Amino acid sequence: MASTLPIGATTLLRQSPFLFFLLSRSLSRFSSQIAAVAIGWQIYDMTGRAFDLGMVGLIQFLPTALLVFVAGSAADRYRRRRVVQFCQLLEALTALYLCWGSYAGFLTEAQLFAATFVLGIAGAFESPATAALLPLIAPTGTLQRASALSSGAAQLATIAGPALGGFAYAVAPGLPYGIMVVFWLAGMVFTGAIDVMDEPSAEEHASSKDLFAGVRFIRDNPAILGTSSLDLFAVLFGGVTALLPIYARDILEAGPFGLGILRAAPAVGALLMTAVLARHTISRHVGLRMFQAVMIFGAATVVFAFSHWMWLSVAALAILGAADTVSVVIRFSLVQIATPNEMRGRVGAVNFLFINASNQLGQFESGVTAALLGTVPAAVLGGAATVAIALLWMKLFPSLRRVERLE
Repeated sequence: MASTLPIGATTLLRQSPFLFFLLSRSLSRFSSQIAAVAIGWQIYDMTGRAFDLGMVGLIQFLPTALLVFVAGSAADRYRRRRVVQFCQLLEALTALYLCWGSYAGFLTEAQLFAATFVLGIAGAFESPATAALLPLIAPTGTLQRASALSSGAAQLATIAGPALGGFAYAVAPGLPYGIMVVFWLAGMVFTGAIDVMDEPSAEEHASSKDLFAGVRFIRDNPAILGTSSLDLFAVLFGGVTALLPIYARDILEAGPFGLGILRAAPAVGALLMTAVLARHTISRHVGLRMFQAVMIFGAATVVFAFSHWMWLSVAALAILGAADTVSVVIRFSLVQIATPNEMRGRVGAVNFLFINASNQLGQFESGVTAALLGTVPAAVLGGAATVAIALLWMKLFPSLRRVERLE
């Protein structure tokens, strides 16, 4: 698989291991997005309480926080394909139970929450193992391009998955879960077809000290610590997703359809940037480019905050999504290249926790700030804080700013 020659996106997609990886990850992401819509709608339909919708996100996040070290260790101790396959099988069986319960009409709110918790456990193990697989199958010199294509596939699922889930639920409550079963089982087959070299194979028992090796590795590497913490704090303060319903109804007066457009805009921008990065990788000043992307993310948030025009709001969100993709691709590539193969699972698990924490806590922060200061001031403050954090991190982590190349 290794190659020293430049490989384009089209050639990379013809590489069987990478193609199978992309199909497996895409199907899992589609299923997760369908689950978010179907479970959320079904629970709200049962109870009519908005609080329960928030509980869905919290219950799914808890396994990540509780199992972060165990999940990372599993990705480094066992064959990563097998870890991913086992998780996809568990997810498929959970979806099968939800499908059966929906058609039979016996599902309760407690059962839906329990299924959500199981899906959260599977996701906590699947994500670090999947992330650690990519550097093993991307030919030498193509990790940035491979990361961009993988990110684009995830964004496509983010755009189309909720729509597919909503349409399927409208046909029958059990149908989206049936689709999830098929997708996860197909993903499991594709995962098994990935030809991976240098996977960890010794199923050795890790000591407690080994479980925390990922934290120590990040702490002792300023570039990785700066990268991970930048993602945590930038998204924590800069996210406006939680405020989109308020903007759609009260500020832009765009209604539910407008809300759908606003939610899709960042993913569309991200998908377009993915197409650019897949063809033209960032070859110089990558550390500086990452900080610039975060600052553009914050500036676009401020523009969105002040906008009273639908077209400008959509454009700002699309730019925000594009800038975030640049940052994500560089951050992922930096971390994977700087991390030894035997440590990628544990380091990836900690990063996954940071990402999930920033998304979940970011929504909470936006809601609380909006309640205290108002919607527009909250969004402006979040965008400005993101720019300030990027500038501060450039001072705190000069080695990260000076990173010249990824590969």
